[in-house]
Amino acid sequence: MTDTYTPEHDGVGHGCSTPILANARLAKNIMTLLTSAMAAIAIYWGLACGALSAQAAGPAPISIASGVQYQFLAHWDAARLNEILQVEAPKFSGIAVKHTAAVNGVNLYRVTYASVIPELNNKPTMASGLIAIPDTGAKVFPMVSYQHGTVYGKQEVPSYPEQSPETALMIAQFAGQGYVVIGADYFGLGDSTEPEGYMVKASHQQACYDMLMASRAVLSSMRLDTGKLFLAGWSQGGFVTMAFLEKLEAAHIKVAAAATASAPVDVFVALNGFLSFPRKNDASWVNSLFILSAFSFENYYRVPGLARSIIADKYYDVALKAYERKPFDPAQIPTNLHLLIKPAYFDPQFFAESAYGRLVARTEAYRWVFKSPVRNYYGEADEAISTGLGKLAMRYQRAMGQGNPKVEAISTGATTHRGTFAEAVPRWKTWFDSLSTE
Repeated sequence: MTDTYTPEHDGVGHGCSTPILANARLAKNIMTLLTSAMAAIAIYWGLACGALSAQAAGPAPISIASGVQYQFLAHWDAARLNEILQVEAPKFSGIAVKHTAAVNGVNLYRVTYASVIPELNNKPTMASGLIAIPDTGAKVFPMVSYQHGTVYGKQEVPSYPEQSPETALMIAQFAGQGYVVIGADYFGLGDSTEPEGYMVKASHQQACYDMLMASRAVLSSMRLDTGKLFLAGWSQGGFVTMAFLEKLEAAHIKVAAAATASAPVDVFVALNGFLSFPRKNDASWVNSLFILSAFSFENYYRVPGLARSIIADKYYDVALKAYERKPFDPAQIPTNLHLLIKPAYFDPQFFAESAYGRLVARTEAYRWVFKSPVRNYYGEADEAISTGLGKLAMRYQRAMGQGNPKVEAISTGATTHRGTFAEAVPRWKTWFDSLSTE
């Protein structure tokens, strides 16, 4: 482990050096060959990029009511989906998990829709997301709303499924067996022009709620309908799933079941663990959680200077670049939190009383009385979510009188953060299937 910023999806390029050519004639000949080769490459890439641009543009977006548009992206056949299940998913998670095979192809659509930002006095905004529709000829489908985890690229989100391995797995496992799968990109990601709203609870709730409404409008325009609604999410998306469930239950919208993997249902608990009670296996990339939340809270809760009060002066500028998805050198951001975070925050009382700590303390998604059945899956070797945090929602609900039996915390064994997700997905599918037939 190095003391540098190491997000899971970042790659590091390697340079090369070229020896000086002593022979001028040889140099001239080589330069001639290189010029010809570069010209050929330029022509090739000009044609290729033109074709890719035309392909990326695809069919024109179709507009329907209330500012909703949808655009066809691609058709993934069953063979493509099974390749995801058998090859790509194990490569992403690091473990082989048995999935039920895809039996049908899927049509993918990017959706853009109008929403509002609750923290900014309901400022109007546009957001994006994905609908994956099984290509079966059926007219009614069960629906899974999938909430994605933390990403480090603006387009590593559901509406860009080729860039989102977790979304691809959900499409293959669920849409490949007859479920409509939807997923919001969250504000600041995908095609959104807002700054990122990482772990900003009401904005996450609103983005997902309006994506659900937009998806139902799109399906209705296609003369399709959905039956039972299920929710699922991993990591950050586990938190968002629980927050979304809270909003849906408050709106009296029926949810058949909600399932999570590695869900930080209480961000105050999660961050206090990293600051004051670190574990030997804590992930090197947890530095990104502080960076993304500090700048997001500053922007969405209107607290000028919040991020600067948290992040050490030496690393503030590069941390801002990381948040804004601008080019930066990950090696310039330490993974050692004692270098990145100002010393005062390692005092639990200071952290709790600080502006940041008070906002973090509000960032929870389990302190209401659940009406829907919930299963929170956790891994016993998860480098980001402790077993105590994985069980927290269940323990809270069961602490009420005789206990609320609606929630169950389930171990996936000695699994890592990604391994917990990999193990959970087919279990979600089995559970949702059993409820779909009731």
